[in-house]
Amino acid sequence: MSAENLFGICPYVTTQKLLAGKWSILVMHHLSEGTKRFNELHREMADLTQTTLTKQLRFLEEEGLVKRTVYPEVPPRVEYSLTPIGEQFKIVLDSLEVWGNQYIEYIKVKKA
Repeated sequence: MSAENLFGICPYVTTQKLLAGKWSILVMHHLSEGTKRFNELHREMADLTQTTLTKQLRFLEEEGLVKRTVYPEVPPRVEYSLTPIGEQFKIVLDSLEVWGNQYIEYIKVKKA
């Protein structure tokens, strides 16, 4: 069975596909801190082009991890936040932070 056929069946393949975008985890991290407008996110992720951020947000929205709210104002205001299933990802983000910090320490010791 190919990896494509395992999406929605295998938790590892499913998670890998959802987070395959180079910036997925970082976008999820920033949104885990609270609702943000597009320009806020873009400022926090300066290395990311607007086009790439837009594509990443659309993908995460299509997959149900991010909610896009458009307010009927002039000019229109758009905010992004995590959906309830996206909020549950905070546990994973916390674990990634702990492990990432441990690995950073490992690298420092290895180089010494």
